[in-house]
Amino acid sequence: MPVADVCRVCLVALTFAHSYYLSQMPLSPLVSIIIPSFNDSSSLQKQLPGLISWLEGNDWRFELIIVDDGSDDAGATAAAAKELGCIYLRNAQNSGKGATVRAGMLHAKGDFCVFTDADIPFEYDTFGSLIKMLQNGSCQMVMGDRTLPGSVYFRKITRRRKLTSLLFSFLVGKVLLQGHMDTQCGLKGFRKEAARLVFSLSRIRGFASDVEWVVIAKANGITIGHIPVRLRSQEGASVHVFRHASAMILDLIRIGWNRRAGKYRSCQDALENLRR
Repeated sequence: MPVADVCRVCLVALTFAHSYYLSQMPLSPLVSIIIPSFNDSSSLQKQLPGLISWLEGNDWRFELIIVDDGSDDAGATAAAAKELGCIYLRNAQNSGKGATVRAGMLHAKGDFCVFTDADIPFEYDTFGSLIKMLQNGSCQMVMGDRTLPGSVYFRKITRRRKLTSLLFSFLVGKVLLQGHMDTQCGLKGFRKEAARLVFSLSRIRGFASDVEWVVIAKANGITIGHIPVRLRSQEGASVHVFRHASAMILDLIRIGWNRRAGKYRSCQDALENLRR
């Protein structure tokens, strides 16, 4: 056989082999949903099947990442994650919400990375609205906002919980964000590049971590969108501002200091990747 024909046959064979190899590779997920958990196995078993069914009904490739913040539940959270087909990560010890969400976000493979609470507190179609905003390129980060018109939240919770939430939002608006913003809503989404940037720079481990994520996003020119949310579940633990006041105030002071010290500005290469 002439050399040219041999080369042609080899090229065809290599092309076929490469195509077959690519066809066998699992497709990367479109959406990664990160769920921090501390002794929340019962909420996960009760609430996640509905979200999984909704995601499957939308024909999205997705991954669910449960990050166990050192639960002392004899392995119940790990068992729930396995039963539900979720990726399971575990902190060696109880490290706080900020550290737990960071671990999940930096592990995520999806184009869009979403954080929510273990009791899946908001209606499923809110996830659809959030992901569509990220898909259409109008923003790189989307936050649920319980104060927006169309939200159904504050009239469904106790007066004490409403007061503590509004008090913290007021404090954050005055001290760090120069205006009201609902930083503590348990639903936030990021384009992958924005998630990598924000969570590689985040430092706060506790309840004020949501505030830090917004401060980092603003410091790096990340565009932020807001969507109304409708409450569907109240099983999750709420933040008690009065009980955790000293720790939260210290975290807000740390965030302000880090911002002034330039610790929230990313390198130029990361900013260029974000703008592509």
